[in-house]
Amino acid sequence: MKIYKYIGIVLLAGFAWSCGDDFLDPVPESAVTSDAYFENDEQIESGIIGMYDAIQGVNSNDLDDNFSVQREYYITEMRSDNTRTKSGEGEAAQFENYTVTASNGIVANYYISFYEIIYRANLVLQNLDAASAAKAGAFEGEAKFVRAYAYFNLVRLFGDIPLIDRVIGPSDKETAYTRVAKDQVYDLIISDLEVAIANLNNNYKNRASKAAAQTLLAKVYLTLGTNYGEAQTLLESVMNSGYDLEPNFQDVFYTEGNDEVIFAVGYTSDLVSDSQNISAEWLNSVGRTSGMNYVTTEARAALDEFGGDRTVYSYRQDAAQPTQYQVVKYLPNGDDNLGIQATSNNPELAGNDWIVLRYADVLLMHVEAIMAGGQETSATAALNSFQKVRNRAGITTPVTSITKQDLLDERRVELAFENHRFFDLVRFGVAQEVLSKYSDDNGYGFSATDLLLPIPQREINLSNGLMTQNPGY
Repeated sequence: MKIYKYIGIVLLAGFAWSCGDDFLDPVPESAVTSDAYFENDEQIESGIIGMYDAIQGVNSNDLDDNFSVQREYYITEMRSDNTRTKSGEGEAAQFENYTVTASNGIVANYYISFYEIIYRANLVLQNLDAASAAKAGAFEGEAKFVRAYAYFNLVRLFGDIPLIDRVIGPSDKETAYTRVAKDQVYDLIISDLEVAIANLNNNYKNRASKAAAQTLLAKVYLTLGTNYGEAQTLLESVMNSGYDLEPNFQDVFYTEGNDEVIFAVGYTSDLVSDSQNISAEWLNSVGRTSGMNYVTTEARAALDEFGGDRTVYSYRQDAAQPTQYQVVKYLPNGDDNLGIQATSNNPELAGNDWIVLRYADVLLMHVEAIMAGGQETSATAALNSFQKVRNRAGITTPVTSITKQDLLDERRVELAFENHRFFDLVRFGVAQEVLSKYSDDNGYGFSATDLLLPIPQREINLSNGLMTQNPGY
């Protein structure tokens, strides 16, 4: 899929960070500052593209690079009961066995990467006066969607965090390092998404859209356990916006830009600057740190029981190590037995887009909104949405009621290995119960404090006493 070609990035003050200093303090690399650069729609458009470039992350194993979503599976799927490392060794194993430390480099990289996304969104918002009247609204909507997306991930993963709603300078340490209550972060997220909904259309899949903002806002309301009625209304608006399930589950991941995709991070094959090596890391003897995100016994059991036609396109046996099982979604080098074509000449330069929001998620959240925090529903609208997802999987037995556990199981097998499971367990209020049992069964060390990641020790050190650590670290 077409990726975000970042034009003029070297001119945008702050898009390179000074080594060893606060990552929130931008350091110009040119005599042309951001204030001088943003003078027309074309230049603001380059700043818009820069936001998505930051979400895309860098195809690299150098911790000085920002991986962004390319390493998100470590801190989501591998902290759930869905995946683990192949070997149980190294820093990556901290996620599967719940021994994450404040010095973990992957955690620090994700935190830094997502604050860079926020910085780039703030930079666009600071310069909207340079936009034409015809474009200013859409630019604002995109920037606020991106900022809300970044903050939503950060607040769910770290809890109270610094709230940076403008471009700040090196002297503003208090804003950069003072953690604010989650409620304040959510207030900004909701406000940003409301602006995005009011200003965007549905012309894009690799950029923000009205439907993406509506879907994300509905998920915010479900996460907060509030405004279930508004969440339902938002989701039904998306359901009436032309999106649909792909008839073949495989096509969701191997036919890019399909009708099911609402928002995806775009990648292009065989280009170091625009490719990803996420999927190469999930394979055996492929990639620089291969053997990550291997499928757990528990996830295989769920897919075998509830997956239907989805199962074969969700995990497979590792031919080289038959006791191990790999994720099938997003295979970069194809699988002849499954009719999946390679997406690149070099698996480490894969072009598979990473789907953040898709229509099946909307349908299942629609059920959740109707359930409104309850334990069960037999509402016709909920049954219809639930049945559509199951029908596509070849499970056509009619459902007459849906329990909370039914919905959680369906989300697990439909969205397996797409970085939803950990957030779902927390949102459904069962994370401590489920992960405690999973941990006990596998000899891991889960405790309630593991539901939040540690604030990177690097940031605490730089804060000179302003920043506090999460409990348990």
